[in-house]
Amino acid sequence: MRGRATLHAWLMLGPAMVLLVAFTHYPVVATFWHSFFSTPRGTRPSRFVGVENYEVLAADPIFWQALTNNLIYALGTVPISIALALAMALWVNGRILGKAALRVAYFTPTVLPMIAVANLWLFFYTPDYGLVDRLTRFFLGWGATNWIGSRETALGAMMVIAVWKEAGFFMIFYLAALQAIPPVLYEAAAVEGASRWEVFRRVTLPLLGPTTLFIAVNALINGFRLVDHIIVMTKGGPDNATALLLTYIYEVGFRFWDTAQASALTMVLLLLLMLVALAQFAFLGRRTHYQ
Repeated sequence: MRGRATLHAWLMLGPAMVLLVAFTHYPVVATFWHSFFSTPRGTRPSRFVGVENYEVLAADPIFWQALTNNLIYALGTVPISIALALAMALWVNGRILGKAALRVAYFTPTVLPMIAVANLWLFFYTPDYGLVDRLTRFFLGWGATNWIGSRETALGAMMVIAVWKEAGFFMIFYLAALQAIPPVLYEAAAVEGASRWEVFRRVTLPLLGPTTLFIAVNALINGFRLVDHIIVMTKGGPDNATALLLTYIYEVGFRFWDTAQASALTMVLLLLLMLVALAQFAFLGRRTHYQ
């Protein structure tokens, strides 16, 4: 009987394990292996070059600029997206008129394809007659600004799009977590005379710890993964001002067809994500309340 239950368990896990190994574990191992070989060219096969691809990366100024841009991009979008998602969830979870319509409005950007979002924001960022320029001219008196064509504003413009797209998605998780908090805790806090800020800081925020950890890890991954709008709108320009690690991997791998160098770049990106994720679990895990 026990062997039959074990067989059923393996049959249930089998398809998922096959897909996980085929599309996650094997590609990682294969990419790591290929990063130590040169790129085959025509009749010249690839050859083992050791860490030469990584040495080339270390001397590549575009790689360091893409890495710096990506860190700025992640550090700018992740905390803002999380804070905005929490604020929106608290707002639509309260007793307000039309909260169902507000929830739909906040969540709508999430379901839009990133390519459609990029084309929409291309219009918003159009100099002189785009929505952003019209608003800044009306409220601030500014002139025409080339938001995605200037080194000073291009990366910030891409970050705004990412926050606009992601905050509504994270709001759904916070909203579900808020509705799962027992009302008796708020009643007890009210009996004790706690202010709204104290209730939020000592009751709501600690109980949202597991959700915040989950959102933080996903937001960080998205900070390195969501680059569709950059490829459509700027292609990493102007002058690599919006180049991120993934856009640089795409350019090296598919534009210059240097698969070995792209493999090395991919391993650097995976290592960076792993280290940051471990740091998040180490830092936030000790402050997370599961019960």
